[in-house]
This record gives sequence, structure tokens and C-alpha cells, in this order.
Amino acid sequence: MARVRSIAALFALCATAAAAQPAPPNGGPVTPPPTTTTTPPVAGPEFPEIPTPPAPAEEAPPDEVIAPPPIAAPPPIAEEEVKAAPPPKATVAAKPAEAVLKRARYDVAVIHALDKVSAESIRFEAAVGRPIRYKNLVFTVRACERSAGDEAVEDAMAYMTVESQPRSAPGKPTPPPRQTFRGWMYASSPGLHPLEHPVYDAWLITCRAAAPVPVAAR
Repeated sequence: MARVRSIAALFALCATAAAAQPAPPNGGPVTPPPTTTTTPPVAGPEFPEIPTPPAPAEEAPPDEVIAPPPIAAPPPIAEEEVKAAPPPKATVAAKPAEAVLKRARYDVAVIHALDKVSAESIRFEAAVGRPIRYKNLVFTVRACERSAGDEAVEDAMAYMTVESQPRSAPGKPTPPPRQTFRGWMYASSPGLHPLEHPVYDAWLITCRAAAPVPVAAR
């Protein structure tokens, strides 16, 4: 309240000073009164400082914290609802690999030959590695085998070469041989790899072991 009264007295003093200023002579311009700057009052004994309201105090936590209610446990599962796991499948033991049987080899091939011109035919034996002549053909057997026991078809097969070589005429040199066949012949399928010759034909009959050489009695 005292502060308000001081401010009012100050404004009244300024108004009285303005009214008491004399008028300018000869109607000259009126000089404005000097401006005064009002300085806000400074806190002191006459103008006490306005107290600042205290900050609200923080709310203290409660003494006792109430725990939330527990979560209800799921209902138990009945034994009838649980399905048993299927039994493991029986493992089948791997079948052991069977030993591959080898073909039996023989040292003699039985061959049947035919002269297409004279219709003459003959069956003869050719030892492995030894050339044998039939008219103008020379047969050389390199191998003779028979099928193994695990093969589906029982067969005999021989690898041979056949050369065409006419006999030498008296007083003339022997003509060079000309190969007409080379490869495997199969007894069960003569037409699979046949001898192609305009005059002669030949095919394999079987393979067999050589007969033992008789020993002369002493």
C-alpha cells in the first residue's frame, strides 16, 4: 500500500511542475516540458520485495504397493487328449553288394563255316592264338568266353580276326592278306556282328577247353 502511495505522489509532483511553467512571450512556440524517465522502484525499505510462491512439493510414493492379481494358470491337459508319438520306422539294412562273377575263358573256339557257291559247310576247332585256314579264309581267335552264372542269357562269345588270303599259285608269290572281319562273334546271335563276305560265311558255335594230350604208355 505504501508503494502505491509513493507512485501517486510522484505523478502529482510532475503535473504541478508542468502547470507552473510560464507561457512564451510574443506568442512564440511553446517549449515542451522536459521529459522525465520514470525508473521502476527498486526493492528496499520503502518498497519491499514481493515474495515468490513456493514450488509445490513432490508427492511421496505410497508406503505400501499393492501387487497385481496373479494370472490364472491354464487348465491341465487330460491324458486322453495327449496322443502318443508314432513308433520309429524300422530301418532296412542295406543289401551287401554281390561279388561280380567273371566269365570263364576257354582255349578252343568251335566255328561253323559255309561256302555259299558250293554249299559246302564244315565245323572245325580253332585254338586261341593259332591261325587256321578254311579255303581262302584264315581265322585267328584271340579270346573265347562263356557267360557267367549271374547273366540272364547263357551264351558263348569269341573275339577273332578273319583275313582273306588266296592260296599261292605255283611259281607266283603269295598275295598279301586282306582283313574282312574283326570283333566279337556271339553264338546265340550270329546276325549281331556277322562276317560279311561274298563267297563265305562263318559263325561261332561254342567255346570249350582243349582236350588233354594223351600220354603214351611205357
